[in-house]
Amino acid sequence: MTMSVKELNGVGPKKAELLKKLNIETVDDLLAYYPRTYQDRTNVARIIELKDGEEALISGRVTRSVLTGNPYRKPTLHLLVDDGSGVPLEVLFFNGKWLASAFKIGEEYTFFGKAEVRFGKYTMLHPEYSRGDAEGTDAVLPIYPLTEGLRQSDLRKWVKEALKALDPEKEYLPEALVKEYGLCPYGYAVQNIHFPKDRKRFAESKYRLIFDELLMLQIGLLYLREGEQSETGIAFPGSVRVDEFVSALPYALTGAQNRVVSEIIKDMESQKPMSRLVQGDVGSGKTAVAEIALFKAVKSGYQGAMMAPTEILAKQHFAEMKRIFEPFGINVGFLGGNLTAAKRREVLAGLADGETDIIVGTHALVQPDVKFANVGLVITDEQHRFGVNQRRLLTEKGDSPDMLVMTATPIPRTLAVILYGDLDISIIDELPPGRQKIITKAVNEKGRIKAYELMRSEVESGRQCYIVAPLIEDSENYEVRSAESIYEEVKAGFPKLKVELLHGAMKQAEKDEIMGRFVSGETQVLVSTVVIEVGVNVPNASVMIIENSERFGLAQLHQLRGRTGRGKYQSYCVLVLGSDGEIAKERAKIMCESSDGFYISEQDLRLRGPGEIFGTRQHGLPDMRLADLAKHTKILAVSGKAAKEVLSGDSGLKKPENALLAGEVKKVFGGKLSIQI
Repeated sequence: MTMSVKELNGVGPKKAELLKKLNIETVDDLLAYYPRTYQDRTNVARIIELKDGEEALISGRVTRSVLTGNPYRKPTLHLLVDDGSGVPLEVLFFNGKWLASAFKIGEEYTFFGKAEVRFGKYTMLHPEYSRGDAEGTDAVLPIYPLTEGLRQSDLRKWVKEALKALDPEKEYLPEALVKEYGLCPYGYAVQNIHFPKDRKRFAESKYRLIFDELLMLQIGLLYLREGEQSETGIAFPGSVRVDEFVSALPYALTGAQNRVVSEIIKDMESQKPMSRLVQGDVGSGKTAVAEIALFKAVKSGYQGAMMAPTEILAKQHFAEMKRIFEPFGINVGFLGGNLTAAKRREVLAGLADGETDIIVGTHALVQPDVKFANVGLVITDEQHRFGVNQRRLLTEKGDSPDMLVMTATPIPRTLAVILYGDLDISIIDELPPGRQKIITKAVNEKGRIKAYELMRSEVESGRQCYIVAPLIEDSENYEVRSAESIYEEVKAGFPKLKVELLHGAMKQAEKDEIMGRFVSGETQVLVSTVVIEVGVNVPNASVMIIENSERFGLAQLHQLRGRTGRGKYQSYCVLVLGSDGEIAKERAKIMCESSDGFYISEQDLRLRGPGEIFGTRQHGLPDMRLADLAKHTKILAVSGKAAKEVLSGDSGLKKPENALLAGEVKKVFGGKLSIQI
């Protein structure tokens, strides 16, 4: 229902503004605003059984009601409640003058809230309340996330009104699909997710709505995929071999690299456009795999393109590829944001007339004036730094070119299915022989002195060091160390060392100059924010010190650690903890014990959830309201099967029985992925 919430009783302009803060503007938005938990009025606790910090419902007689403090300002209302269990409960309402008349001595009331139990005293602060005995009321009430100015009673009243307007027969899934997968009706599910009659109905409803979220997501991504695969792509000739190029590499490919190369070559020789993700831990050799694919594309008569998220990384790829491809007569060009107008025109001309075989660049490659003569393969490096649409803009530079995307951020397969549901997935799960494990230690504030001594010792041996901080400058809002303050501290404490500061607020040219000096070895210690997280290769760097490491996700810590250990020297990573919390300790323990990026990413998903681990919002994918990718893997698999069945029988969702489903998919994606159903 697109009806505005302003049409509900009691929703005036002020309440509507408060609801808007919760992204609720229509009745549909309200019905999709699910409770965060429930108040089970069938389960009344006794006061003496209350536990500190737990939410509970109690029922008892008010035996005392007193206002304390200045009666003309904001007095506190103190109630004593007795349920016969032997101890009273003190209920407090700050600024409770206007509530005093709501409670009568000797009357029965119910209270729901978080209990505080201190030294035998039982207290509830600002609980929800209602008059009457809760025993046997057979009511389960929803508890919604709120914003200041809204009450639970407001949301419940409006949701009940919206539910009355909901057509109980409303259903957008095809009848056959509902029956095949044993799903409860949509109207039933919405009713019982807000006001469940019992546990069975709640479980059925929650399953249905989680199934729906994951189904819509996978239909949308599969629809995009089917659209690509229905196109006729480039069938690169099998007669063009890559053996000559592979033999010229200064190292032998690992078994995992060979397996992934075979998957890519098979895709390239197929008539369908390739859409493949290559996942591999730091140092697993993804770039070599990409270079082999580029070699095949160029020797087959096509151009290749590689897009990287930063100018530094793009230039690094350019220098490496220029060196490795020139002996084969392959011309490599570079396109970035800092080229002069004349140089840019020269590069664009080389692309347009086919003189340039391979172009390496930043997002400058997707600008409208970039034209290719005959691009056959496009590669996106560190894919998670780009949105889905940016990736597509690059493929639109040619006539259904093959697409390869790479990431050194290991992603749990459950999450990869969602983030890259429109791609086949290859995993390089083997590191080249001889790579030394990075020794990782976690220390508290006092241990920083030893970390700095390690830094000094390694620099004196000719190595280099990174120090990473979560913030650029000090902030009153966060008790964390900043890159600027650490830079000043290290400069003052180690005056003989060449120390520089790098952060994202600097201009690109300045960042490139600073990073260039570190790459060349001129700078010995680089103090930075996470701007150095991705891609930069400095084999001489052997120490990574991460300040306030509890502020970073595990996958991010693993990426930062991977900036070291890229050369022949033993490398070290020191995690400086600014918190002694249990989660911070657990995450540090995982980092110290494991160097397996895929295991670490699974743990990150478990501890932080999909939204945080990978910044899924930047992909333009719909939000998950109930579905949790870490918990609902079975429903993900079942709904994925259903999505494939639906599209296999009706790839464009044009059949009458799929009309409502098509509309729902478009509504869920909100045009973010340009779904043209």
